[in-house]
Amino acid sequence: MESNADAYESLTVLDYCGEYRGLVKAGLASHWIVGPAEKDLSADQWRHILVSNPHVVLERHSVLTADEWRVVCARVAAAARTIDRDELIVVDEAHFVAPQKEKTPKPIKEIATTGRGDGTSSMWISQRLAELEKTITTQCQARVLGGFRGGDVGAVDLEYPEDLHNPATDVPASRLPDALLPTDRKTPTTLQLHKDDDGNTVGSEWVYSDNSGEVRRINTANVTMHSTHYGSEGNDLQPPEYTA
Repeated sequence: MESNADAYESLTVLDYCGEYRGLVKAGLASHWIVGPAEKDLSADQWRHILVSNPHVVLERHSVLTADEWRVVCARVAAAARTIDRDELIVVDEAHFVAPQKEKTPKPIKEIATTGRGDGTSSMWISQRLAELEKTITTQCQARVLGGFRGGDVGAVDLEYPEDLHNPATDVPASRLPDALLPTDRKTPTTLQLHKDDDGNTVGSEWVYSDNSGEVRRINTANVTMHSTHYGSEGNDLQPPEYTA
């Protein structure tokens, strides 16, 4: 992960799947496991923890359900709003914390809407944009979107062909601004994974856009990381082989 921690007085990562331990190993944050005991902490108790740990990764223990984690995140968000400092809150698997089809706690909505006015910025990470509360997606000032299929891209207002995000299709170069054209090939123009000679994924392509109108293509193979990502990619499923 690229580090912007120095731009904020504090950083709180709400880590749903234990993928941000690299920040801890790199010395960028302290580490708390949020388990059965911590899930009952009040907002005041979380305030004390956040003050004592200005850069912290709060990792959900696997025994906590998504509903229990949402309550924890709401209390942490409420606590953060009471601290007078510039803070970045990172919400991983954000569709569990702010789901579209369930009631999103008020403190969660507040960090996405009025939080910036109080010095609290937020970053929302999700692979299920269609399941994420629309209040969140409409309030984002900047977006970094990778490869998608189905209705998830429809949850975000794009000013370029949304097919660009489907790696299985292609978009004529004439329909794309120069900033979104790939620099290492002519086709396909859609976002692709980059693999080494052994078939390992070494980078992926994304589109950055913001409310100022800036738009550009990003290849993570060209991004220098300051910490390690610890999430598992799992294994690709292969179709069974049939013989006639």
